[in-house]
Amino acid sequence: MFSVTILGNNSAVPAYERFPTSQLVSFNGNKFLIDCGEGTQMQLMRYKIRYSRISHIFISHLHGDHYFGLIGLINSFGLLNRQQDLHVYGPSPLKEIIGMQLNLASTRLPFELQIHPISSPGKLVENEEIIISCFPTDHRIECFGFLFQEKELPRKLSSQYNKPRSYAYCADTRYDEQMLPHVAEASLLYHESTYLDNQHEKAALRFHSTAKQAATFAKKAKVKRLLLGHFSGQYESIHDFEKEARTIFSASENALQGVTYLI
Repeated sequence: MFSVTILGNNSAVPAYERFPTSQLVSFNGNKFLIDCGEGTQMQLMRYKIRYSRISHIFISHLHGDHYFGLIGLINSFGLLNRQQDLHVYGPSPLKEIIGMQLNLASTRLPFELQIHPISSPGKLVENEEIIISCFPTDHRIECFGFLFQEKELPRKLSSQYNKPRSYAYCADTRYDEQMLPHVAEASLLYHESTYLDNQHEKAALRFHSTAKQAATFAKKAKVKRLLLGHFSGQYESIHDFEKEARTIFSASENALQGVTYLI
């Protein structure tokens, strides 16, 4: 199974029971965490997800709402006597930040923590089934999106051809068509939509996007489906995000916490 479960869909500040950004990608038994905002552990437990099976964590950028839950999760892994290696990918300063936090607390982990700095776009992980790569987004600080691509299996003459599936995660970003080649024709695209379009100027100033812009991007990328998220805490209801996006791209929907979307 290839799916993504939404753990948090809000922006900087938790609001209206919406948590900061975090998602869990599942692929044939493998678990990959994308971003780890405050409260991610609680959400994993709430939705009864066996997070001990998470092998790789991908941090898009170093704004707190995308990684402040990481050190707590790592510490919990240690307290639960995790044995398998944990691989974390993120902007270069992340290694120093996590190392300092562990050292100041004199924390010794029973497993090997491998932090892989991301400094340029390209392939991060590859095995016999999947390729995970990153690409830059247009944000106030260095920020990366991620692409999960199912590998094409050898074709059999008697079987029907199924195009490999893919999931594209566009983290915090202004509207940026330079990302189009990285996500083109994805089976499912997640694109941040912090604001509604009546605040498009504010969105641009803060290096974020609107629901309308996310839908426009999805349409130009020729993806199959669009998930909207990273909603500003100023909105109590997020209904209008989906409504606005569907005027441009009909296969748009809000990324709802606790919901698993098949890819």
